[in-house]
Amino acid sequence: MLENSTRTELSSLGEFGLIQLLTTHIKIHHASTNKGVGDDAAVLDYSGKKTVVTTDLLLEGIHFDLSYFPLKHLGYKAIMVNLSDIYAMNATPKQVTVSLGLSSKFSLEAVEEIYAGMLMACNRFEVDLVGGDTSASKQGLVISITALGIADEGDLVYRNGAKVNDLLCVSGDLGGAYMGLQLLEREKKVFLSNPEAQPDLEGKDYIIERQLKPEARRDVIATLKSLGIKPTSMIDVSDGLSSEVMHLCSQSGVGMNIFEDKIPLDPQTYDMARELDLDPTLTALSGGEDYELLFTIDQNDFEKIKNNPDVSIIGHVTEAAEGIHLISKSGNKHALKAQGWKAF
Repeated sequence: MLENSTRTELSSLGEFGLIQLLTTHIKIHHASTNKGVGDDAAVLDYSGKKTVVTTDLLLEGIHFDLSYFPLKHLGYKAIMVNLSDIYAMNATPKQVTVSLGLSSKFSLEAVEEIYAGMLMACNRFEVDLVGGDTSASKQGLVISITALGIADEGDLVYRNGAKVNDLLCVSGDLGGAYMGLQLLEREKKVFLSNPEAQPDLEGKDYIIERQLKPEARRDVIATLKSLGIKPTSMIDVSDGLSSEVMHLCSQSGVGMNIFEDKIPLDPQTYDMARELDLDPTLTALSGGEDYELLFTIDQNDFEKIKNNPDVSIIGHVTEAAEGIHLISKSGNKHALKAQGWKAF
């Protein structure tokens, strides 16, 4: 990307000049990309593989706040949240398209920062950026990403395959992204009331990164494959654990018991929740944006996964008539409610 210290108005390039500049640094990783940027459409050849497609829309003021969200991080995250959906199908992402709506407050240098983050994510995960669109916007910044992936038919995992007595597993830890957001929002309020104040972020690196620079769990998919485990159902944790559990149960026609003491929480998440007088468990159940993988496995696979340090077994599947419950640390049974992110 250009290393400019001055501000360049987008109008000085025009749409085609901007596209040409932004796409100069795109690297093609896959032979399946027959034709990328530069024509009316990309041309892809998957040689009989099943194609998986997902899209996500990010709106300024709804999904992100530019007062504390660095543009390069935003570009990186925009790609990651889509790759996470592809991995949640047990598929491999191959290509993305990027569409931007840009208001007049954004300079060329700002747009380059967004694209630098996007290309960083694409190069790290070996994904080809093959097209998109740009437009003027009166509503601030709009980012729309579409991701395409492939899988053999026998490898695909859906939300509707969970069966009674399956084990419920989740990768990584939960609630960190939400607590990172709460911390950033708190420091923003402090700044607005006192612009001379410096943000108090010491010792909170992990939860801030969980919010600003999430990572899609490609490694978990590779681990499951190496262990010879194919999940019976799977979803990524974007809207909070409780919402995702209810999606799996609804699609699979089953119930679920989740054990509070098995839900993985990072110490920074726990401490930040306590500092803000929040229930740490609630941050995991309702926070969202962790982009971990939540999946069910057959009980016969327990021995294969029980010692994996990055996967926690947090519950089991029950009959639908038994409902969906959280078993508290004290052994009490509570009906689970979806209180995570709501789009409207």
